[in-house]
Amino acid sequence: MTKSPAGAVIVISSHVVRGSVGNRAAVFALETLGYPVWAVPTVVLPWHPGHGKATRLSFPDDSFDKMIDDLIGAPWISEVGAILTGYFGSAAQTRSVARLTTAIRAKNPDLLYLCDPVMGDVGGLYVPDDTAEGIRDNLIPLASIATPNRYELGWMVASPLETNADLIDAALSLGPARMLVTSAVPMMAGGVGNLLLSGRHALLAEHRWIDNPPNGLGDLLAAVFLARLLSGVPEERALQLTTASVYEVLARTMKRGSDELTLESDASSLVSPMALVQIRRIMHPAFRTKPSS
Repeated sequence: MTKSPAGAVIVISSHVVRGSVGNRAAVFALETLGYPVWAVPTVVLPWHPGHGKATRLSFPDDSFDKMIDDLIGAPWISEVGAILTGYFGSAAQTRSVARLTTAIRAKNPDLLYLCDPVMGDVGGLYVPDDTAEGIRDNLIPLASIATPNRYELGWMVASPLETNADLIDAALSLGPARMLVTSAVPMMAGGVGNLLLSGRHALLAEHRWIDNPPNGLGDLLAAVFLARLLSGVPEERALQLTTASVYEVLARTMKRGSDELTLESDASSLVSPMALVQIRRIMHPAFRTKPSS
């Protein structure tokens, strides 16, 4: 795999002491696929709160903002070719990161910014409303790529999304040139889909549904997809490889009976996944037949 000369990725998300979520998943994946990482924690936790009570270490907003100033003025900032964001600890952090993204893009117009809007799932939002609004209003408009799950996309457009046509319309209304929606509506029985919208194309990658998966799959998917795009892999192939990698890591993790993704044992699944993933082309609105007058 080749990579761009300005290959460093700034990854901004939560950090856990134990486990493979947030920055722990994203940094591992990007470094495994050959990219140096500047890792910025937004909060620090002993483990994912889904495992039980977890003390949250937070950073004062002004301190976080000053660190962003340090990054903007860093003598090595020209190394950065991409930014990946995930979980935020406050609404103010989204404004700081918007400022960082704008500053780097002014120096490098080719900067890729992938926004994974980590804010909720089928059970509802798990961040405060103002933080979710900050992601939607401050970061999504700057994103080259966004990777929401179906609930997060529905929340951002204030509409339930029952079909893939609904997902496509919602994704197009938000603005990023590319959007990869996880937990899309599958076309095969017992499956789950990842739906990629890019240009005039809508592609659905599917794999078998696995019950009660550990956390961190969205973090992993965002990082692997970004790495594949940075390496110059065509979008359809990037979608296929990313979906295969995430599914393979999940299947192997479940076989081991682990409560966390076993990334340390499955680096080969990130580099050269063997799982078969079917890609389907979905009707894009650009090609829908308009009713005759």
